[in-house]
Amino acid sequence: MEQEMLRAGVESTRFAGQVVVVTGAAGGIGGACALRFAQEQARIACLDIDAAGNAQMAAACRELGADAIALPCDVTQAGDVEAALAAVLARWGQVDVLVASAGVYTGDPLATVTLEQWQNTLAINLTGAFLCNKAVAPLLMQRGRGSIINISSMAGKTSWPASAEYSASKSGLIGLTRSVAMELAPYDVTVNAVCPGNTLTGMVRRVSAVIGARDGMTSDEWLAMRARDCPLGRLAQPWEMAGVVAFLASEDSRYLTGQALEVDGGMVMA
Repeated sequence: MEQEMLRAGVESTRFAGQVVVVTGAAGGIGGACALRFAQEQARIACLDIDAAGNAQMAAACRELGADAIALPCDVTQAGDVEAALAAVLARWGQVDVLVASAGVYTGDPLATVTLEQWQNTLAINLTGAFLCNKAVAPLLMQRGRGSIINISSMAGKTSWPASAEYSASKSGLIGLTRSVAMELAPYDVTVNAVCPGNTLTGMVRRVSAVIGARDGMTSDEWLAMRARDCPLGRLAQPWEMAGVVAFLASEDSRYLTGQALEVDGGMVMA
């Protein structure tokens, strides 16, 4: 799985000396982001509620030559977020980049979505990002530079049946991104969102099994249908999202803020 997250041939030191905090780092897009920044020699703080997977990802980052640590963190708990950042500051004394990638997907017909399901999805996808943005923002403001990248979804810009709670959380994340971008712009801190399309992560594979069964398809059939729906005719790999995230954290994007970039193979356009 780690090979699916890595783009071969990346050799750069453009993030050397920078500290990158990644939530949801144990796998998926968050894991791919941690590995991409490790390839470019950043110092990586991997945050995730999955302690074992998070430790494995930090070890993979170290194998790429980066200084990396794994920190347990439930992003829905302000105390966890604050403790993790305190550990980052104790080790490195700074934060340069936040990648808020922790998220879950649930999707059921509206009539069957429970209040608990609604609240849990928003707690992780939106409140979790809010708590991380809130905690990191003063550190970046004090430094007078830095980047926040929130991982939203194409579902934040469009929607389908049986996705109310997920789409609401991801739309809210775009709104949060724009508001934080406005507040932090005077401090030369950029804040952007990435809106991935269907990306071949573990979460998407699990979702494909559930939704495919509901729609009378196998997991592979559902994924193939989603690929056909995409103008580029395929699903994304996690490293393709990580490349865009790295761009947004780089000097090449210093005049780009408050944006929600669709990295979806043309799905929303179509």
